[in-house]
Amino acid sequence: MTNRAWGKAVDKKSNVALIGMPGSGKSTVGVFLAKALRMRFVDTDALIREREGMPLADIIKEKGSAYFSTIEESVVTGLTGNGLVIATGGSVVLLPKAMDHLAKIARIVYLEADLWLIKKRLWNFRTRGIVASPGMSIERLFHDRRPLYRQYAEVTVRVRRKRPDRVAADIAEALKQKEDPKANAPDPQN
Repeated sequence: MTNRAWGKAVDKKSNVALIGMPGSGKSTVGVFLAKALRMRFVDTDALIREREGMPLADIIKEKGSAYFSTIEESVVTGLTGNGLVIATGGSVVLLPKAMDHLAKIARIVYLEADLWLIKKRLWNFRTRGIVASPGMSIERLFHDRRPLYRQYAEVTVRVRRKRPDRVAADIAEALKQKEDPKANAPDPQN
């Protein structure tokens, strides 16, 4: 795949995209992961806020979820470059074109968080700026999206009872294992 912005090929192995429920820690963990891997951090929600000039909740409230999804897809499919850790919005898995693009440019890592943790972190569920049908509960959102996160993930890392830096270290190790599964395999001679 040619990276038009930089005029060179995009190496899928040089980018990492984090997916998961809102509140799973993608942005926080992403900063730690980018630092650990010496990569640049990109937060697609921040890019959307910058592009629209307003908070995510206001975009959804004033312009609707369909408009927000169009903007999110545009932002994600516009990502180019190498050496990126990309924190995506929780609803990116609802956008097949966006996920296809991420699969082409990055290794996709699912931050798997338990429902109790998501509920604890999303105390502001109604005002946070989450794409959800009117009246949808956190529980329904969780159960609807979890199969999609699992479907798209190349690597899954659980976040339960771990600090963000520990999650980032676990991701780095899982990616290393994925890249070279023989690296930590036991020596058959021993």
